[in-house]
Amino acid sequence: MKRLVVKIGSNILSDEKEGLDTKRISSIASDIVELQGMGYEVVIVSSGAVAAGMRKLGLKQKPKEIKLKQAAAAVGQSSLMWAYERSFAEHGKKVGQVLLTREDVSDRKRYINAKNTLLTLLSYGIIPIVNENDTVVTDEIKFGDNDHLASLVSILVEAERLVILSDVEGLFMQDPRYSPSAELIREVEEITCDIERLAGGTGSAVGTGGMYSKVLAARKATSHGIAVHIVTGKKKGLLVALIRGRQHGTYFRPVENRISHRKGWIAYSTRSKGSVVLDDGAVKAITGMGRSLLPSGIVSVEGDFELGDPVFCVDRQGRKIAKGLTNYSSADLKKVMSKKTSEIEKILGYKYSDEAIHRDNLVIL
Repeated sequence: MKRLVVKIGSNILSDEKEGLDTKRISSIASDIVELQGMGYEVVIVSSGAVAAGMRKLGLKQKPKEIKLKQAAAAVGQSSLMWAYERSFAEHGKKVGQVLLTREDVSDRKRYINAKNTLLTLLSYGIIPIVNENDTVVTDEIKFGDNDHLASLVSILVEAERLVILSDVEGLFMQDPRYSPSAELIREVEEITCDIERLAGGTGSAVGTGGMYSKVLAARKATSHGIAVHIVTGKKKGLLVALIRGRQHGTYFRPVENRISHRKGWIAYSTRSKGSVVLDDGAVKAITGMGRSLLPSGIVSVEGDFELGDPVFCVDRQGRKIAKGLTNYSSADLKKVMSKKTSEIEKILGYKYSDEAIHRDNLVIL
């Protein structure tokens, strides 16, 4: 089976005045059912719960307080799911709700469990509707936006494509809201710093992600060999036309040498607990020679972390160059940093490993 993740933003499904657009949801459901008929398994990552709840609570602006946002999500989530369930039921299809927090993908066991749940739903022909669990999420465990969540879900289920439905047609050379004649970028071979700068800006009144977050999501997904499309979500039949080969929006080409799923999990799903600052020799060894990080290459340790925690590796200028799972706690690394591996056991009284971070658990950023 071919597998597709479709991310649908709040500004496609609703607005702050009208609440949920059930006609739009019904139209998207019809397209997705047609994709299933073409042999695709489809996972939906849907925003809209908070926006739907805003109208029920009589809120005219997106809530900033976390407790009010959680209340809006609790009120709106049932409306959102009911709209999906009713729309897909018209085609004899069933949906399943999957609510995630950052902890569900940063913990390896919960990551595998979430993957198994999604794949089991797909095996039964059920369309998973994934959203962030806004009713319990806090700043410490939130994904940030559903573009980021969609990229992680596409990696999680090993999708072939990620399609991000937006309120604009794709990535432009200038912001089309202020430059009506702005040129649409049809294809992006590689997501460079220049491409990221082009995507700068803010989102809508009811959404959290702008074009910048979508480009960052595309970077994560394409690094795993997943093709990414950013297209408008306001045209019926466009999803089907896109999969049939017609050019729409902006296409981000997947990289040829994709990273492994384990390293992808380390790079994008885990939350760093601290950082280690490297000398120039260590930076060269891990980035240019594929070496592990040894304690001798560490000049300082920041944060409070334990064995097995994810940490950033930064150079002397503070630039993040890698991320990995440490073999020692921050307290122990402070004792052995800048020391030879032969001195570790003498200093600590034990030696778990020669490496501070083994190259198998180290991802170059």
